[in-house]
Amino acid sequence: MPKTVDIRGVKRRFPEKTGPLGGLTNDGASVLAVDGVSFALEEGEFCALIGPSGCGKSTLLRMVSGLDAPDEGSVEVASRGRGEIAYVFQDAHLLPWRSVAENVALPLELGGVSHAERDAAVLEALAQVELTDAANRYPRELSGGMRMRASIARALVTKPKLLLMDEPFAALDELTRQRLDERLFAIWKERKLTILFVTHAIFEATFLAERAIVFSKRPARVVYDQPITLDPENGARTSATRATPGFAREAAKLLSALEGGDT
Repeated sequence: MPKTVDIRGVKRRFPEKTGPLGGLTNDGASVLAVDGVSFALEEGEFCALIGPSGCGKSTLLRMVSGLDAPDEGSVEVASRGRGEIAYVFQDAHLLPWRSVAENVALPLELGGVSHAERDAAVLEALAQVELTDAANRYPRELSGGMRMRASIARALVTKPKLLLMDEPFAALDELTRQRLDERLFAIWKERKLTILFVTHAIFEATFLAERAIVFSKRPARVVYDQPITLDPENGARTSATRATPGFAREAAKLLSALEGGDT
């Protein structure tokens, strides 16, 4: 299988902002955030990145997106053409003066896509996240889960090959989060796109991903990189999947790796 993302020996440092007594420092000191991380993603893979808060997961995602660059090592992405990489943040970042449909259409509008093509693509994206009935509503009229679905639709509307997601469901209640996990998994199966998904939630990673990479506390180093082996009926994952012995087994592996990497 061709590689969509290839990360080799990546290191990333940031300036130290505070001195030993809490004051600002300008002595050129730096903090190592990512230390020699290497992994590759094959086309169509769904990979979860897990690790302690502040360990460098989001930094890695930003480097893959091109919003940041490594100090050492390399980050290669198969294609960085317009619309081929999409990014979903923890906050939906919807424009309050635009309707749901207008928010979803924004990437196509900026790309100069015609009205007819935009309208068709927006309807398709909204249908995939089950938000068609809310097309003409505004962000203030939506629940948190609906706003996030609109954000995902906006990411999907360009038909990206690589979808980067930085804890998109972290602020949602558990039931809404589980429902969105199920919708996202179904979209991935249908679209066959590559997804790199940052999360703190072990159960979420176990449910969604076919592979998990666990990082140590800062600086981030890979301490675990293994497939998630579940055998759901017909390849689907539903709420019943979370109650299976296989799910518990895989979640326990991730927990053990996370605890070991935090020492």
